[in-house]
Order: sequence, then C-alpha cells, then structure tokens
Amino acid sequence: MSAVDFEILLQQILNGLVLGSVYALVALGYTMVYGVLGLINFAHGEVVMIGALSTLSAARLLQSVLPGLPGPIVLLLSTLAAIPVCMALGYTIERVAYRPLRFAPRLAPLITAIGVSILLQNIAMVVWGRSYHSFPAYVSTEPFQVFGATMTPVQVVIIVVAMAIMAGLMFLVHRTKLGRAMRATAENQSVAGLMGVNINAIISITFVIGSALAAVAGVMVAANYSIAHYYMGFVLGLKAFTAAVLGGIGNLGGAVAGGLLLGLIESLGAGYIGDLTGGFMGSNYQDVFAFFVLIMVLVFRPSGLMGERVAERA
Repeated sequence: MSAVDFEILLQQILNGLVLGSVYALVALGYTMVYGVLGLINFAHGEVVMIGALSTLSAARLLQSVLPGLPGPIVLLLSTLAAIPVCMALGYTIERVAYRPLRFAPRLAPLITAIGVSILLQNIAMVVWGRSYHSFPAYVSTEPFQVFGATMTPVQVVIIVVAMAIMAGLMFLVHRTKLGRAMRATAENQSVAGLMGVNINAIISITFVIGSALAAVAGVMVAANYSIAHYYMGFVLGLKAFTAAVLGGIGNLGGAVAGGLLLGLIESLGAGYIGDLTGGFMGSNYQDVFAFFVLIMVLVFRPSGLMGERVAERA
C-alpha cells in the first residue's frame, strides 16, 4: 500500500468514526427504549432535530445578551439549555403517546410513533420555519493533519464527547441502582414491580435519558455539517435505527458497535465504491449503504451481531 493509499484509507476511517459516533449516540436512545419497553420509538430522530434547533435558538439569544462570549462557551451553555427541553419532550411523548398504549397490540404503538414523528416535524416547521438554518462555527473548524489525513477540532470534540457519554451511560446501566432497576424492568416488568421497582418511573427515566443523548447528538450533527433544519432527524433516525438493529437492538454495547460499524461502512463505501463506479455511487448515494446493511441484517441475522436469539413472547 502506497503512502497516498494509506492516507486515503485513514481519512475514510476517521470520517467513519465521526459518523459512527453520532449514529451510536442516537442508537443508544433507540435500544434503551426497546430494551425496557419493547417499542421502536421512531420519533427519536425528531428529538435529535429539536435538540439541534433549540441549541441554535439558545445560542442566538445568548449572543444577543452577551455578544462577547467565546464560541465554545456559547455552544456549551446552549447545549445545556437544549438538553432539558429534549428531556421534557421525551417525558411528554412517553406519558401522552406511549403509556396509554403500553398493553395494546404492537401495531398501535408503532403507528403512534410514526404519527408523533410527523407531528414533531410539523411543529418544528411552524416554530423554526421550512428553511435551512446556518449553524455557526462555535468550535474551530481549522483543519489539521493526522498522519496525512485531515481532521477538524469539531470532529475531535464529537468523537471524544460521544465516547465519554457512551462510557458514562454504560456505567449508569451496569453499576448503579437505577441501572439495576432499568435492567430488571427490561427483563420482566411484572417481577420487577413485585420487587419494588416503580415501572412507570423507570420507563419515563429511560425516555428522558435517551432524549438527553438525542439533544447532544443533534448538536454534534449540526456542528459537523454547519446546518440545521426541521427534517434533519428523519434520515438520521433511520440510520441510527439501522445501527441499533445491526448491533442487536436492546443491547447497549451492540448499539455502540453497530453505530461505529455503520459509520465506517458508509464512509468506506462512499469513498472506495464511489471511485470504482466513477463517482456514480459516491457520497451522494452513501445512504444506500446504510439501508443495504439493514436489509442484509434483517435477512441473515435479525437478532443483530451482538443480539441473542429469543423466542417470541406470548
């Protein structure tokens, strides 16, 4: 392998890690809700979108009040303001849309989730408009070299913050009392209730935590692409769902692995297959790779790479 080929490969891997970190963060929200409730929350992508747009609105307000504030501080404070908004939204979605249908046939919550997704898109369109909003560069976008590949400080922050949050979530779920209650609820709600676990509270907390992760992911996407709009969460949500299925939905480690793997597949596919096809299957068609992976996983291993094969519940 020549030096040029190595630099191209490294560049695609770094790009894939940035994409995969975001996918993994969003996929954790999907897999947490599915693990506890057995529900695919297709409105989760729209919570990501609300997080990005809420951060942008908070940043604009903050800059109008304190115009001399450094960009990273503006981004941090705006994100901290958007997280409670998304947490409240997640709690409201669970309480109003999903809890009444908890014991309904599985098709009813699925249709409701799609309806909530469309509702949130239209609410965002009314509040923020249909146009695309430029997301300012609050963190430096000046590129630097890593063994011949190019990265920006924004991308480094995305990877580091995503990994830190995912590690913190793993610790929460596997090493704390709340995490034990969440795992007990996921295992068997009835038995967990008999053991003193407040099932409704645990499910609400799961939605709230997942929505907080979605808010951070929304900021990452908007900062990476320097743009935010009311439709940005739809395709991202589908890709994160693909990542969750790829890793084994309901498995936190699987969601992380699936997100990172999907990001690498997209990046390498768009880079190398795009070159082989003369650009026909390049970056403009990178979504094809994600959904091709989804089809292959559902056909050959529906339980995912790290999922367990379980019998259908009665």
